[in-house]
Amino acid sequence: MAKYGSIVTGGQTIMAYAIGTTSCNIGDALLDWFAAPDARHPFITQNIYRIKAGRIEHIGLGWGKHGFTALQGTLCGTCQASSSGTWLGIGCSDPYSAGLNGSQSGLGTRTEVNAATGVFPGSPNVGMPAAPATIGRRIQVNANDLNPSLNAAATYLVEGQYIHSGDAARGNDDNNASWRTVTVGALTSGAYTLTLAGNTNQQQPAIHAWRAADAAVTLVNADVPDDGRFILGYKVSNNGNGTWHYEYAVQNLNSNRSGRSFSVALPAGVTATNLGFHDVDYHSGDAYDLTNWTSSTTGGAVTWTGAAYATNINANALRFSTIYNFWFDASAAPVAGNVSIGLFKPGLAGAANSVDIASMIPTPPPSNPADVNNDGVVNAADLAILLGNWGNSGAGDIDGSGTVGAPDLALMLGAWG
Repeated sequence: MAKYGSIVTGGQTIMAYAIGTTSCNIGDALLDWFAAPDARHPFITQNIYRIKAGRIEHIGLGWGKHGFTALQGTLCGTCQASSSGTWLGIGCSDPYSAGLNGSQSGLGTRTEVNAATGVFPGSPNVGMPAAPATIGRRIQVNANDLNPSLNAAATYLVEGQYIHSGDAARGNDDNNASWRTVTVGALTSGAYTLTLAGNTNQQQPAIHAWRAADAAVTLVNADVPDDGRFILGYKVSNNGNGTWHYEYAVQNLNSNRSGRSFSVALPAGVTATNLGFHDVDYHSGDAYDLTNWTSSTTGGAVTWTGAAYATNINANALRFSTIYNFWFDASAAPVAGNVSIGLFKPGLAGAANSVDIASMIPTPPPSNPADVNNDGVVNAADLAILLGNWGNSGAGDIDGSGTVGAPDLALMLGAWG
């Protein structure tokens, strides 16, 4: 890890970091590694995430490192070294230190990269502004997201991802991200010290860290035809007051079409509250809009939506190598069902504009409101739920008054059996 201090902008302290990365050629062919202006080299993204209060959040990203030469190391095992640094040999490794990955002149904007194909211009950053001093182009994190006094019990991790046209062309581009835990130390020289801890979790995108930290989390891959991969993480928990908390995180691993909306079915009679959204900020001259997605509970769904591609090609979209979060509370227990990601960019003629992913969603309310647990009969199990929620809203509020009380008990007893 490398840290570069901080600056204050817009009343917020922004700290800058870089991560060292090492690649391994585990294939059976030499991997192109030509320096710019030749585009046949990897583009290496760097990210920082936080896991706090049951949620993984993307709190910082940097521009991507453009590879320029490949050393022929043995970290991966037996190395069949290439004749020069313009290829990475079979079985060989290539290290890029945090200092190299934090060198501003070697960092390129993500806006030029098609992560699904691995294609980008050979000469990066044409028309882009010079890197701002100290924090420009590097991983930028708000100090409040690292401050130990504001983030009790939080854990942190870093992620590196390699994007390469040769790898993508052969369909081998879903194993190019890895993550590792970091600890937050003292505040010195204008930034908190981040120290690598534990081992690198190779070939695992960062969202896998959420599953590693919480066994209740489920991960599901979703591949968009002729494009790339999204990974959905979800967890549903009982709030104990007649409502359930629905927590979703979506990582865009390498989809160029990107995500524009996220939707969860909301059956009639089910109420959704406490809606939330979290994204990550681009910076250093990237043209992407930072406007948060808007949420709604109309049309039979809880939906978060950003601006359309036809309206603004630089709208806030769920682009490659990022994680966005969506959450809400609902007055219904979970049941298996699909969530939907609406795609931002148009695809090939006839291509679908959304992708459905298996998940857990709120269940429709019972046809008999007194059958609180929806098992087809009104009995002691329903009574226990009603009494357990006495004086509160939610499950057992049969008359819809907003409070579970004597009128609800009378309705339940009248429907008994």
